[in-house]
Amino acid sequence: MQFEPLAASAWVKKWASMIPSGGLVLDLAAGSGRHTKLLADSGHLVEAIDRDISGLTELAALSSVNIHEYDMERGAWPYPVNHFSGIVVTNYLYRPIFPALINALVPGGVLIYETFAEGNEVYGRPTNPDFLLYAGELLEKVHGQLRVIAFEDVYTPEPKPAMVQRICAIRPIACHDTDL
Repeated sequence: MQFEPLAASAWVKKWASMIPSGGLVLDLAAGSGRHTKLLADSGHLVEAIDRDISGLTELAALSSVNIHEYDMERGAWPYPVNHFSGIVVTNYLYRPIFPALINALVPGGVLIYETFAEGNEVYGRPTNPDFLLYAGELLEKVHGQLRVIAFEDVYTPEPKPAMVQRICAIRPIACHDTDL
């Protein structure tokens, strides 16, 4: 049986090439594994984490994928600082983990984040404000910590009508010119 996850997000596909090769990439709230598969097929080692890993079972056979069952909202952040070359998060929002997400990136590491924003309640779920980013929130979360490569706060008709925010941002590499 061939694994056929939902199509990867166009935003993630557009920016995934920015993730440095050779490091570990986190697919947070991996769901069906659509981004895990995309990242693994791109040559990355991938840690796929979700509270329900039933949608990831077919990816367990891939040697480049490690599947981790964990509920981010019920436990401490499970990863050390400077651990990931890339972090991909889509359709998931749990505000308390933002500092840990940013700190888990290695210098030069890339955060690709896309989820629902205020105004989405007009189009369907989610409608709870706890799961909707307010205007500019992703920019605010990374301000002064990551370099923003791209940001959108937009209506999208695909894969279903929704209001979303998207960001691609890089953790700066420290440059010390005292040795020059």
